[in-house]
Amino acid sequence: MAEITAQLRLSSTSSSFFINGGGVGGRRSLSAVFSSRPPTKLANPKSTSFTPCRASWQELAGVLVFSAIPFTAVKAVANSPLGDSLQRQLLKRKKEALDNSSRFQALARKARNESFWYGEDRPRWLGPIPYDYPEYLTGELPGDYGFDIAGLGKDPVDFHKYFNFEILHARWAMLAALGVVVPEILDMLSISHFAEPVWWRVGYSKLQGETLDYLGIPGLHLAGGQGVIVIAICQALLMVGPEYARYCGIEALEPLGIYLPGDVNYPGGVLFDPLKLSSDPVAFEELKVKEIKNGRLAMVAWLGFYFQAALTGKGPVGNLVDHISDPFHNNLFSLFSSM
Repeated sequence: MAEITAQLRLSSTSSSFFINGGGVGGRRSLSAVFSSRPPTKLANPKSTSFTPCRASWQELAGVLVFSAIPFTAVKAVANSPLGDSLQRQLLKRKKEALDNSSRFQALARKARNESFWYGEDRPRWLGPIPYDYPEYLTGELPGDYGFDIAGLGKDPVDFHKYFNFEILHARWAMLAALGVVVPEILDMLSISHFAEPVWWRVGYSKLQGETLDYLGIPGLHLAGGQGVIVIAICQALLMVGPEYARYCGIEALEPLGIYLPGDVNYPGGVLFDPLKLSSDPVAFEELKVKEIKNGRLAMVAWLGFYFQAALTGKGPVGNLVDHISDPFHNNLFSLFSSM
């Protein structure tokens, strides 16, 4: 899901990028620069005009109904006799679940106080260099290296809100980065063929009115034949579901017999921790730090993905292969010197 969202961010503006033409000082559009690659087959070769929403009203209704299935199913089960039975069963074991959750939270606080990554003695972003770090950054949250040059964390309420936003974007960025590199690798190794393995070309192809096979399977057009607007609506609805359950649905899922023992950022339970990674409080506190560090790296990587796509027209794997094959001629400096 994050892959498609990230694809749309660039693809919606890709037609407006311009770069310098080689040696003549002129400018060429991004589509002209990248036109050396043979285009995929158009769904309607007689029509070259761009229409962001080409779907009929039946297709639009189908996408909306499909996207609403999870919400409708949850509501229907909660209001059914089955939901009543599940809720009664949960109430019988909820006291034990609450006690277990309280004990785990106490162990987690103890693990955080003893951890190398939390508290006043945690690592700082400038390392041994003396610096007047903000006093309001106490090392309570994972990934707190004392970096807040904009003063965004002065208000404790806003500080926790910003952390919630950061970890949300970090998780989607990690999923999106995985979705960017995997199709390229599979296509490059001839394990699976994709009509468009390069991430930005997927959204760009949709802007050109092309139909793409989902997962590279011929004839499987799961939203592949729709316009960008329809796909964006479907994607937004499908992403709202898990985020709603995480952010607002901690207690809202109890009518389904599901108890989430954690908090808004780390709900836990069978839905958000099926591998039971939080069973060890000490390891879990370190995993939180690793998660936010890798998530920040993924967000920075996405900036690189954007610039690579705009300047080279290739995906990150293609750029890496080119660099490894000839590092002295395929690098950032040679790219800028040739512009």
